[in-house]
Amino acid sequence: MGELKFNITNLKILFFLPTLLLTLGCSSPRSSRAEDRAEEKELRHASLLSLKDYGNATVAEIQNPWDSTETLATYILLPRSVSVPDSLPDGTIVRIPLDNSLIYSAVHIGLVNELGAADAIKGVCDAKYINNPEIAAGIAAGAITDCGNSMTPDVERIMALNPDAILLSPYENSATNARIEKLGIPVIQCADYMEVSPLARAEWMKFFGLLFGKELTADSIFSEVESRYLAVKNMTDSVSCRPSVIFDGIYANQWYVPGKNTTAAVYIRDAGGSNPFDSIAPANSLPLSPEQVLMLAQNADFWFVRYASRMPLTLEGFLSEQRIYPQFTAAGKGNVLFCNTIKEPFYDETPFHPDIFLTELASVLHPSLGITPQKHYFSRP
Repeated sequence: MGELKFNITNLKILFFLPTLLLTLGCSSPRSSRAEDRAEEKELRHASLLSLKDYGNATVAEIQNPWDSTETLATYILLPRSVSVPDSLPDGTIVRIPLDNSLIYSAVHIGLVNELGAADAIKGVCDAKYINNPEIAAGIAAGAITDCGNSMTPDVERIMALNPDAILLSPYENSATNARIEKLGIPVIQCADYMEVSPLARAEWMKFFGLLFGKELTADSIFSEVESRYLAVKNMTDSVSCRPSVIFDGIYANQWYVPGKNTTAAVYIRDAGGSNPFDSIAPANSLPLSPEQVLMLAQNADFWFVRYASRMPLTLEGFLSEQRIYPQFTAAGKGNVLFCNTIKEPFYDETPFHPDIFLTELASVLHPSLGITPQKHYFSRP
């Protein structure tokens, strides 16, 4: 009888042991069982964003752009009608679709407007840089709250607005972001600008589609952008002559040039051009002295200059700004093209429509390919 009692006890231990070990092995109820049933949403280009579908929720994980071993943020995108499950990874709960959002960047405001969710924008920062007529009218009428400068936002206005989420661009060691996070409002770290290819950044529109209940619209727009972009890239992949390209100019006695793995360098490469700075700046943009740029890129074939002015810039006026400018081959050939960013929405449109700029760039570098630009940001003076 004693032997039978001992065996039953052992059986009970064996029965409950797996459950006990499973419980002890997990730091929270949101266990690996959720991971087992998660389905990864396909992202073909973005490297800093991952999306996992859990059926009744989507988990968005954003990698730290400054430390690839760390996660910058994890968001649990949960429909308003769904209660919070206890089997999801740890993260910030964001109720979707957003309908009372504060958005810092004009770029993201433009994207949300394109997705058809402008009504969900109730607050903005840096209002003077917003060119969208609908949003500008909302600000003027008081329907959209102007929360001030994005670097020093008006906290009292943000508290009065009480948005369901704040969308901003993270900056390394930003004290401003830390102050906003203390308000207890979900802060969405939009690190899309840190992606290293044009299509990678554009693919983040899928994340915005999820946030604002426009997933199918975002997928459709990105599919068209990707298709047009890759069509141009396929045309330039086999070109034998690759003209060299430089951008912009001297600012505060420095000239920022694109490294090999920057968005600007990828644009040049995908348009069938070459970047004179690939070998010396493998990763990020690099500030060089004017003399260094002249030494490395004096013979550049094309020069694309972005500027912001109420008055149009002439070639003569531009070349007279710096004594070394006339020494560049592109200047002598008349291959300097200007984009006035006050009049042309280059910075507003290209982050999520890189196909437009790539088409224009490729048409300039390789006119024989017969590529027709969708629009012109740049022009010869």
